Amino acid sequence: MGIFGRKNTDATTAVATLPVDPALAALTGTYAIDPAHSSIGFTVRHAMVTNVRGSFGEHEGTLNLDGSNPGASTATIDVKIASIDTGIGDRDGHLRSGDFFDAEQFPLMTFRSTEAAQLGGDKYRITGELTIKDVTKPLSIDLEFNGTATDPYGNERVGFEGSAEILRSDWGLTWNAALETGGVVVSDKVKLNFDISAIKAAA
Repeated sequence: MGIFGRKNTDATTAVATLPVDPALAALTGTYAIDPAHSSIGFTVRHAMVTNVRGSFGEHEGTLNLDGSNPGASTATIDVKIASIDTGIGDRDGHLRSGDFFDAEQFPLMTFRSTEAAQLGGDKYRITGELTIKDVTKPLSIDLEFNGTATDPYGNERVGFEGSAEILRSDWGLTWNAALETGGVVVSDKVKLNFDISAIKAAA
């Protein structure tokens, strides 16, 4: 079942004549991301030989799903940089410092969607603008729609998981150190990971 609009490859078919899927239309509404059951994380190569994984413990966001006109659906996410957690306190402190995110001066990382398209089945690509340290660049996130459920408390939920790759230097995160054996301590490429559960607001 699709969430976002399918690209119409048949020029003879008018979009206005396409039937609305009742199940899809029923998803229309505003959903708040549930931080207790969602995660926003990253993976980066360290010293050229292994991966360091981390996450941001504090974040909030909104999904506005329009089942009758899926292409009008939008998403926003705000992430508190100071909540970064890689499991090592000294490393987290370095990441919050001016060498990296400068969390005191730039406390939030934000994403604002601009468009979304179906890639096939329940796979989608949502495109928008990612802002880190007051630098805004386009970002595309590949997502899989995991479906809907009503939890034991009566909340109607939707779920998505996805990923994207960025070059951190594009957002001014350029700190590094050379290794004696060649290469650098921290790779420029970073993989972002999203596992989102969102709750529908009461009508």
